[in-house]
Amino acid sequence: MNTRGIKIIIGIILLTGGIAVANQPSPNLSLSEQLIYSTVRIEVELPNNNGGTGTGFFYEFTPTESTNVPVIVTNKHVIRNALKGVFHITVSDETGFPKTGKDSYQSIYLDQFEQRWILHPDKNIDLAIMPIAPLLKLAQEQNINFFYRSLDQSLIATDNFSEELNAVEDILMVGYPNGIWDAFNNAPIFRTGITATHPARDYNGKSEFMIDAACFPGSSGSPVLLWNMGSYQNKSGGITLGNRIKLMGILYAGPQHTATGSLEVFEIPSRRDTLAISRIPNNLGNVIKAKELLGFEPFLRELLNKK
Repeated sequence: MNTRGIKIIIGIILLTGGIAVANQPSPNLSLSEQLIYSTVRIEVELPNNNGGTGTGFFYEFTPTESTNVPVIVTNKHVIRNALKGVFHITVSDETGFPKTGKDSYQSIYLDQFEQRWILHPDKNIDLAIMPIAPLLKLAQEQNINFFYRSLDQSLIATDNFSEELNAVEDILMVGYPNGIWDAFNNAPIFRTGITATHPARDYNGKSEFMIDAACFPGSSGSPVLLWNMGSYQNKSGGITLGNRIKLMGILYAGPQHTATGSLEVFEIPSRRDTLAISRIPNNLGNVIKAKELLGFEPFLRELLNKK
């Protein structure tokens, strides 16, 4: 595992809840620059000394009017059976801007990694969250100020919003395909594509849709955003000036051709070596609709009521 940065180890009980520590005031960053700080590279240590990487992103729940709960979102299968895990989070300088280059991030090491996550209550929804408010608070007590940008419910593409979309829309995916990242600046990789099925429809009866984009191991957990900068075509064919950005969903799987010639849908693995040469991706990805994040809120409200 990457050993850059100080070692922050959090007790497992501390990460089971908490109220948000607010994001810092926003410096003059463009929308795409802010997205650099919306994701986190997840490294996992699995049994038998195996390991892998996946993608998580920062999200802020508001289960009640008076509380916010910051979390990291990823897929259940990314953290399944993980004994240990590492996050790499950018830190801010004395002016509040994100650091770049040498010493731009700190690494957070966690044991009992799988047990720290809250799994989506629907066993068929491949999502998991980790509340991180106590982690942020402990970092501040050690004079470490993380720089991150959280997505929230205002960005979620609702059913009504999706109905106004075309079948083919531009999308942007942010993550760490094949574990690739800018390790010097702690930056993810941006991938573009289009919707491959209508985002308002439930693909094969599931709360998901498909995208046409290269989806490699390590991309699991990547946020998929509707991304229109400057202008976009509305449903009636007219051109609307302005930006349009929405969280459409979270990548979790993709169809692959097998050695026997059949086409099957597989979870996008966190380990690069698990994608045997007998499985060939075909540049399509299955994306869980972002609205499924709201399924965590009843549990978070119950958790806060117990505090």
